[in-house]
Amino acid sequence: MNKTITTTWKPILEQEFQKEYFAEIETFIQNQKNLGKTIFPKETDVFKAFNTTNFEETKVVILGQDPYHGLNQAEGLSFSVPVGEKIPPSLKNIYKEIKADLSFEIPQHGHLSSWVEQGVLLLNAILTVNAKEAASHKKAGWENFTNQIIKQLSQKRENVVFLLWGNFAKQKKELIDETKHLVLTAAHPSPFSAYNGFFGCRHFSKTNAFLEQNKIKTIDWEIKDPNNQKTLF
Repeated sequence: MNKTITTTWKPILEQEFQKEYFAEIETFIQNQKNLGKTIFPKETDVFKAFNTTNFEETKVVILGQDPYHGLNQAEGLSFSVPVGEKIPPSLKNIYKEIKADLSFEIPQHGHLSSWVEQGVLLLNAILTVNAKEAASHKKAGWENFTNQIIKQLSQKRENVVFLLWGNFAKQKKELIDETKHLVLTAAHPSPFSAYNGFFGCRHFSKTNAFLEQNKIKTIDWEIKDPNNQKTLF
């Protein structure tokens, strides 16, 4: 596993890399490889969320469960897929909610780098998965790692917005100091649950209202044509 960290997350993550539970994660993944399993995302993308958003510049956390398990989908950013890949159903519903909330047109691709560039941490609670096997690394120990990430943001930062969608993500609420941060919860954007409380949540305008209230630059949630974006990682 490539554990090279190039941002200000480095000291925080390297501390976690030294712990016993992380060695157990690496052993689990190696055992899966020994069984002939293909692991997503590719090794260089496992920690992409941390290599594209600095710790002190993180304004918003969008928490997913685990990476997409289809070929060429997972890229180390929750809900995001590379340009050219079919937009997954949950992301389609996220786009529908943004259109309803902010009147932005639904984009033609699912690559969310423009959010990342503005300080949105697209974090999965579980950072790896076997191909074609959803939640296959649920018992690997990744939640110990990502729980520490959430705790560090809660303890050392102020005025971060945490978007927790679905029962799995909502469990992380107890890790966050709500006297310092905004926590917004809703149903998961999956087609199975989006009509039970995700649609109409207006989390994107609520996030910007909170940031503006605290004199923090708001997020431009509109996903541009990939040809007009500054960078695509």
